[in-house]
Amino acid sequence: MSAEVPGKVDGWRMAATGRVFEGRLPLAGMARLRDLLFDAEGSATWSAAFGRDELGVSYVDVKVQARLPLECQRTLQRFEHPVDVGQRYGMIRSEDDEAALPEGYEPLLMDEGGGVEPAALAEDELILAVPLIPVCPGSESVERDWPISADEETRANPFSALAGLKKK
Repeated sequence: MSAEVPGKVDGWRMAATGRVFEGRLPLAGMARLRDLLFDAEGSATWSAAFGRDELGVSYVDVKVQARLPLECQRTLQRFEHPVDVGQRYGMIRSEDDEAALPEGYEPLLMDEGGGVEPAALAEDELILAVPLIPVCPGSESVERDWPISADEETRANPFSALAGLKKK
């Protein structure tokens, strides 16, 4: 069962029926992610599968694949960072329910109506996949020791006169 996702869905009802949503999202349409990118060219493929596990915990499995255009902090050039992430969210009604989630589940606090935006969850996963300092694989590191310029070598130390007074 696969369908294009509406903006907001009833997470509890989707989990009870085992619905699956999937699609493509343009990177330009993700306002929170767009500020982290070099440009907004491209799109992300995502899916959100709702269900209940053997313990009766309602969940949503979110999977996202994309090639994020980032700026390399070594070369300041554009490069594409491949992302293929997945996360299982356990739906909870209050923060007290978080401790009851099985290991490996990320808590997803539902609002009173049980509304959830699967596309927003996919955007969250992409934001978390952006490296803190993007560096293009294969780029050469910059020298740590900068050569001293000729001006710095010949410039007199303004405190050299004090050294002569110290000897007296």
